[in-house]
Amino acid sequence: MKATILSPLAAWLLGLGLLLAFAALGEGVVRLLRLPVPGSVAGLLLLWLALGLKVVRLEWLEAAADSLLGVLGLLFVPATVGFVGFLSAGAEWGLWLLVMLAGLLAGAGVSGIITSRWLGGEE
Repeated sequence: MKATILSPLAAWLLGLGLLLAFAALGEGVVRLLRLPVPGSVAGLLLLWLALGLKVVRLEWLEAAADSLLGVLGLLFVPATVGFVGFLSAGAEWGLWLLVMLAGLLAGAGVSGIITSRWLGGEE
């Protein structure tokens, strides 16, 4: 087991700072290059690259990431409230909801198959 030099609060702040830095870096890259991708997605890709190249260690992010995942459900509340506000738009939303649900299920299924094959699972 590795000895931790930082206090738990300092480790959490370091992780949160790194996560926010990569989000800001992604936003900056997208705006600078005028890419048709959300900045947060670009930031996640840059973080993934940094983790893969061992520039950033997972241990540096764990405390902040775990605490953010703990409140992830609360982050969906504003989106859900906004969605419920548009439910009165009528039946034309029904078709779009079915299309989105089908896309979600297809994406989850394909991701599951790819992950299963990648991890060497049974087909």
